[in-house]
Amino acid sequence: MTNFAKELEKVTEYWTPRVVGEVNDHYVKVAKLKGEFVWHAHENEDELFFIVYGTLRIQLEDRDEVVLEQGDFFTVPKGVRHNPVAEEEVGVVLIETKSTLHTGDVVTDRTVPVERQVR
Repeated sequence: MTNFAKELEKVTEYWTPRVVGEVNDHYVKVAKLKGEFVWHAHENEDELFFIVYGTLRIQLEDRDEVVLEQGDFFTVPKGVRHNPVAEEEVGVVLIETKSTLHTGDVVTDRTVPVERQVR
């Protein structure tokens, strides 16, 4: 059994996902977010955001942004450029295929390799 709130207590860095489970070829991750991330896309994979606490805005290129609150989830479709923004700390669960790169088609100083996410 896994408790998302307890797993989020172990996260010490913003924008650094931590793998807490697996389902078939997907990772279940928790992360704390604060501030603005980076515009990116995952060309071949959808990405699911589930909000444990806080409010997250997901800016979407060529679409209206989505605002998520505690208990909400949203799937960013593959290929859609997006940028998560958290004015205050947000606790999220991410569900992504194991092949999903953290910052998709962009590499920045915030990119976290999957090897560091699996602990």
